[in-house]
Amino acid sequence: MANVTLVAQTGSMLTAAEFHQLADVPPAMTWFANIDNPQTRRAYRNDLAEFMAFAGITLPDQFRIVTRAHVLAWRLSLETRALSGATIRRKLAALSSLFEYLCESNAVAGNPVKGVKRPKTESQEGKTPAIGDHQARSLLNAPDGSTLRGKRDRAILSTLLYHGLRRAELCALTVGDIQQRRGVMHLRVHGKGGKLRYVPLHPGTAESIDAYLQAAGHATEIPGGLFRPMKNNRPDDSSASITADGVYKMLAGYAASIKMDVAGFGPHSLRATAATNALDHNADIAKVQEWLGHANIATTRIYDRRSTRPEDSPTFKVAY
Repeated sequence: MANVTLVAQTGSMLTAAEFHQLADVPPAMTWFANIDNPQTRRAYRNDLAEFMAFAGITLPDQFRIVTRAHVLAWRLSLETRALSGATIRRKLAALSSLFEYLCESNAVAGNPVKGVKRPKTESQEGKTPAIGDHQARSLLNAPDGSTLRGKRDRAILSTLLYHGLRRAELCALTVGDIQQRRGVMHLRVHGKGGKLRYVPLHPGTAESIDAYLQAAGHATEIPGGLFRPMKNNRPDDSSASITADGVYKMLAGYAASIKMDVAGFGPHSLRATAATNALDHNADIAKVQEWLGHANIATTRIYDRRSTRPEDSPTFKVAY
């Protein structure tokens, strides 16, 4: 973090009378190390650098003089830039997280972000679109099952649509992640924060994966990637998995081939579709939370759209 890395400063010892037994401000790297998700860590790093630049902070000790007024001024600055509510909430959360850590480390006396109002959530429904059952079926049938690429892509689409995996989770799957537990085949999913969860494998997906592995010839390469690129650009590692970008391009191609015009459609839409479909068919929401790997059930509720199903609208009750 150029010019903004928090490094503990040397110098005269702080007295209890001056700083109420405050310790030296610890290095930011210790705080960052507690953030498991690399994407969150990167975003928080940028958010913190932005606040430091706004407040003119160049030395760690200057965090001791940050007040609520500084935070309110920053929030106003963010609002005038017309940033989304979610972005502003994340930036304030990043700063609050750092101050909570500094409080726990006895480096500052309080958290100036606490009590600062954050923008309300725009919608409880979420912005990721879920597709209809007929669209999901069309998508599953889009790949040419007579080719190796088609077999792979059918297996990928089936894995996403029947198991609600994140794109990164799909890319992280290895051949060895297909495991039998209590007589039932499961996927061992490497979720956010290094958390493992085991998801029962849908029979149709199991058939698609088996057909792909037999055609591809790497069914016995246990530590290797499950889904692999057709053209491997890394000849030193033929077991490398398909990339997140590769999944995105693959999905976009099939969506275009079936003329699916859905605003905001992408890989995460298949996760939203799986969750919405499971809830529509009366799956227990707590089970869906566990299935999706959500830390908070409030996140799972975003996919619960049973109260807004189009088929239940009074529109279809009107008769002339």
